[in-house]
Amino acid sequence: MQKQNPKKDKSYLFLGIFAVLFAVFIARVIFMDTGMPMLRPRGDATAQQTAAKAIEMNFSELLTASNAKQISKISLRDNIATGELNDGAKFRAVVAYDPALLSKLADAGASVTLDNSKGWMDAIATWFPILFTVLIIIWIFRSVRGGGMGGMGRLTQQMNPTKIIAGLKKKTTFADVAGIKTAKQEVSEVVDFLKHPDKFKKIGARIPRGILLSGEPGTGKTLLARAIAGEANVPFFATSGSDFSGIIVGLGVAKIKEIFEMAKRNSPCILFIDEIDAIGMSRGRSTFNDNDREQTLNQLLIEMDGFAGDSGVIVIGATNRPDMLDGALLRPGRFDRQVYIELPDMAGRREILDLYVKKFKMGSGVDLQQVARGTTGFSGADLENLLNESALLAARENRKAIESKDIDEARDKILMGPKKDRKISAKDLKLTAYHEAGHAFVSVHYRNVTDPIHKATIIPRGRALGMVQRLPVDDKVSVSLSEIRADLSISMAGRVAEEMFFGRDNITTGAEADIANATYMARRSITMAGLSSKIGPVAVNQVDTFGHRHALENASEKTAESVDLEVRAWLDAAYKDANAIVSRGRKTVQKLAEELLKRETLSREEIEEIILGKKAKK
Repeated sequence: MQKQNPKKDKSYLFLGIFAVLFAVFIARVIFMDTGMPMLRPRGDATAQQTAAKAIEMNFSELLTASNAKQISKISLRDNIATGELNDGAKFRAVVAYDPALLSKLADAGASVTLDNSKGWMDAIATWFPILFTVLIIIWIFRSVRGGGMGGMGRLTQQMNPTKIIAGLKKKTTFADVAGIKTAKQEVSEVVDFLKHPDKFKKIGARIPRGILLSGEPGTGKTLLARAIAGEANVPFFATSGSDFSGIIVGLGVAKIKEIFEMAKRNSPCILFIDEIDAIGMSRGRSTFNDNDREQTLNQLLIEMDGFAGDSGVIVIGATNRPDMLDGALLRPGRFDRQVYIELPDMAGRREILDLYVKKFKMGSGVDLQQVARGTTGFSGADLENLLNESALLAARENRKAIESKDIDEARDKILMGPKKDRKISAKDLKLTAYHEAGHAFVSVHYRNVTDPIHKATIIPRGRALGMVQRLPVDDKVSVSLSEIRADLSISMAGRVAEEMFFGRDNITTGAEADIANATYMARRSITMAGLSSKIGPVAVNQVDTFGHRHALENASEKTAESVDLEVRAWLDAAYKDANAIVSRGRKTVQKLAEELLKRETLSREEIEEIILGKKAKK
């Protein structure tokens, strides 16, 4: 950035004038309100000393002296009266408003004088509001005329500093980005353009002027943008959409001008705007400060469209909500290319773990492939947080390296919350053990159809008193009808075990989450995937503009009733299936529950040894 010349910048002079005038104005108000004498440019030292020795009177004493004809002469200035008594004594008083006061004093034989002269303090107090307004207007016009680089420009820098990341010793490269191979391929040609622009110009190709990175939080959008700048070895300017919002109207427009001028001066470079939806929201939406936001967006559109083909400035925007962006921002010539960064699959999670474990000391027994299996839906940031939590747990137990149990504990803590310290009654603990034993038994029964079991525990976490965890063998693109039916049966198995071993009257609300998940799974399969033979391949639900599904919003009452009946039929069938499986293995389920009460947590090998008779693998 270019440095300001302090000799030519008069913003501090303006601020100094404002401060002096404001102080004088406040002093004037205080003196007028308290009745304190103000300094006058008139009078000599003797007069001031005499006034200092004057008798202080209140208004009632002044009226009494006037009625007694004791006042020889009096001078009135504003609400301050000074004068001389018949015996030569000086007096001073603060008078109240009284229209007949002058007549009373004159009738009493006093010599009355009105002092209407104006001092320099009165002039400043009169002209201060006008001068203040004029100076403010001059300051604003200087800032606008100077392209935002004057007083307003420096104000934007102080309120919304743009981060400049250039010439760092440790640069971020594509080697530091893992798990998003497709996204890296999409942006790799941008690096090639920044390194070898002539190759593209000779053939007539135009590199995308803007790239929009979208995806779930923590998937690596900012990291990928930094890697592009690091690979191309060009300056990287980073800001965010919220930096352009302010209480001063026009601040966002000035900031847009400033950072784009800065980028042009340092081209070729990368200009990264994080959370661009803060200023790029579709125009016409009714929001607070909407006019100022739209002006900022208009300036951004102008600046992006104003780039020449050989400017060497590439704008990279990042957002979690691309559906909210204005259409003009996404048209060719601005954000030509949109790259969606998905959550990493199992292979991607393994790459990310291999990258992050270099910073941690791992034990020899840690299986990263098993960790990748058990972290479905985790982003890159989630995986880094998982390893960090594991390291904290290992350090807390005075271990020198992270072990598998640390990672399992950290994953459970992230997904379900920390362990509960409160003591659970023996009755509730026993019921929870049988509940989880039912889930585990049916899970092993369907081990070849759906995800295999990983462990079962009755250690309470968050709102759950226990859980049975299953891990996928690989990433799933779609789910079959047989797998959905198996999952529904597994969800119902906990309630089935409660009713079978404790009776219908002793079932609890512990199956609330299971029933809710099963109902959601069945309704979605019926209304969205068309897996019901009675309803048919019809999409009953529709998706609104914000991605929220409203149940049966485009269905008739008859169709809605049919869907409700079909959902109930699916759940009843799953309940009957789970009941039949648990009934056949009643003794095994009981033995599994007893082992859970003894050990609290059982691994997959231990569960299979109890149910299938296999020996647990070391």
